Amino acid sequence: MSTTEFLQNATVSTKANVYFDGKCVSHNLTLADGRKASVGVILPSTLRFNTGAPEKMEGAGGECEYLLDGSDTWVKSAAGQSFSVPGNSSFQIRVSGEPYSYICHFG
Repeated sequence: MSTTEFLQNATVSTKANVYFDGKCVSHNLTLADGRKASVGVILPSTLRFNTGAPEKMEGAGGECEYLLDGSDTWVKSAAGQSFSVPGNSSFQIRVSGEPYSYICHFG
């Protein structure tokens, strides 16, 4: 899979979503076809997120490790790779090097 560098025809919220004392910052997007997404960055840390809808995390830069709810295996994911998280679940994400840039697709 190639790394997405640009999202064409998207409406971007200028207000940042700041989580975990600034360790994760994102902006909400609405794509031309109505799908929702966010673009953001996670600084070195280990964080836990809860999901409502299913999510697909697409790496745009750096790398992370993730641990899905109910699993005991951390999995690496880098730029150009993605992973899916079920709805009404949770996952942990760990970044230890350069910041991890991502696109999160909802639904």
